[in-house]
Amino acid sequence: MSSAQCPAAPGACLPRAQPDGGLLPLVALAIGFVMAMLDVTVVNVGLSNIAGSLAAPLSTLVWIVDGYTLTFAAMLMVGGALADRYGARRLYLLGLSLFVLASLLCGAAPNGPFLIAARLLQGLGAAFFMPSSLSLLTHVYEDDRVRARMLGVWSATVGLAAAIGPLVGGVLISALGWRSVFLINVPVGLLGLWMARRLVPQVASQPRVLHLLSHVLGVVMLAGLSFVLIQGPVYGWTSLRIAAAAIVTLLASAALVRHERRGTASLLPRALFATPQFAAANGIGFLINFSVYGTLFYLALFLQQGRGADALHTGLQLVPMMAVVFVGNLSSGRMSAHWGPRVPLLLGLSVGALFTAIATSFTPATPYWVLACICALANLGVSTAIPAMTTVVMQVAGRAHANSAAAALNANRQIGALVGVAVMGAVLHSFDQWQVRNPVAFSSMALAYALALWLVWRFVEVVRWKAATAADA
Repeated sequence: MSSAQCPAAPGACLPRAQPDGGLLPLVALAIGFVMAMLDVTVVNVGLSNIAGSLAAPLSTLVWIVDGYTLTFAAMLMVGGALADRYGARRLYLLGLSLFVLASLLCGAAPNGPFLIAARLLQGLGAAFFMPSSLSLLTHVYEDDRVRARMLGVWSATVGLAAAIGPLVGGVLISALGWRSVFLINVPVGLLGLWMARRLVPQVASQPRVLHLLSHVLGVVMLAGLSFVLIQGPVYGWTSLRIAAAAIVTLLASAALVRHERRGTASLLPRALFATPQFAAANGIGFLINFSVYGTLFYLALFLQQGRGADALHTGLQLVPMMAVVFVGNLSSGRMSAHWGPRVPLLLGLSVGALFTAIATSFTPATPYWVLACICALANLGVSTAIPAMTTVVMQVAGRAHANSAAAALNANRQIGALVGVAVMGAVLHSFDQWQVRNPVAFSSMALAYALALWLVWRFVEVVRWKAATAADA
């Protein structure tokens, strides 16, 4: 194309991916998600080593995990708004660059507070590239059926990263120390940046109000909630500091709701709430992540502190439990393509709730093969539900609201992860014996799956998918 033929708009002459064709754009977009998922799983495996190296107490370990999640969840809506205003591709590249820089800082952290601060920056980078990746995926693959299959493949790729993450973390920590689990993000992130620049098309920007007051109130609310849940067991639930943080959290929440109701333009497009499916799917996302990430955090410490495994053996023992995520994600895409998302949601959450409830019987003396089988079956079920949940949200949103819907879904899921890890930290703080900790921890996670199952049964409609497919053919 000559310069005379090229419009002046930035990015207008970039090569565009063929709609619904090829896997390379999918791979390019999945790399960022894979990097973030790999980071979560390997960090959990390294918690005991970080505690020993930096003399970090349990509350600091929770902050190291939840600090990332806090800024991630709090800034996701900002990321969605900025993606609309300045282009999803541009925000994806910016977020990925921030994440790589923050990973370098994490690897160089001299103490716990510095590491927490670097994790906060990581969360900010992830908040920019995560919603943009889903939005770009929606624009690249326009056909609903193709998109459902690609979402399954995309989620399966992320699930594979989750599966190998503990093993990668164990090997890296054993060979190079815990800092390597952060530094591994640098080459992965640079590859993702290169591929995204070459393979992902630019998406036209859209006018969008940033709603700065709403975002600030949301940050204050989540920061206050995190402080209450994480520091409550340290300072005491009735201490002045915790009471003040709880009051700030409640006031920020009330102010946010009031501002959104009275504002001329809401943080989320009101069209998204025309059907209860959108709100229900976001609630399901919160509850799933509450249990998934709460379980991962809890199991990593249970294997190391309760059963005496080192980082390498913890990673090896987690692999069978996590590897099934790939199978579940891949199966979900095929099931949704044939029967709609309601079937994999109901089936997956039922299996997840059942086997998580069985896990309440775990003790440090439980044979490993029993523990691995039960956790693997629970993860297999839940991993079948996750892509279907995403499909519901993106169908309701459509292309017009893809950025906002993706940001809202990821924000709710990350808030669920934040609360789940914090609650598991509170359980570990409050009880000394694993025979008491395990029933309390796994009961709370099974209850969350059961509530998510009820939301599916009550609000997610049956989609006449086969009829629509036949009509399209």
